Amino acid sequence: MQELRITTERHSQLIDITQQVRAAAAGADGAAVLVYVPHTTAGLTINEHADPLVARDFEMALEKIAPSGWGWQHIEEGEENAPSHIRAALMGPQVVIPLRDGELALGTWQGIFFCELDGPRTRSVYVSVLA
Repeated sequence: MQELRITTERHSQLIDITQQVRAAAAGADGAAVLVYVPHTTAGLTINEHADPLVARDFEMALEKIAPSGWGWQHIEEGEENAPSHIRAALMGPQVVIPLRDGELALGTWQGIFFCELDGPRTRSVYVSVLA
């Protein structure tokens, strides 16, 4: 397993980590790569990475789907992050990408995105090659 460290700059931010995952899996002999975040207010997704505005659209959509101003019950002093937990659950904590000839078998337009939902922070992403 390899650990990637991702530093975010905004409260909600999608960051394309395709190249970092590709580098972590380079030369691996296995069937697939598991990419996982050990955080309850962050997630992962695979989507179009040719146009960076797709990531911004995701950020805005998640904020609209689970808005901050709703009557959330999970409220801790200094950690008013209930919507971040909901957004993370919608994105999911992992993605699995098949390997084809030692390379990530992503589609032409696909990229792997780390989804920061309670930043800015420095986060961990684990990359494991599956046999």
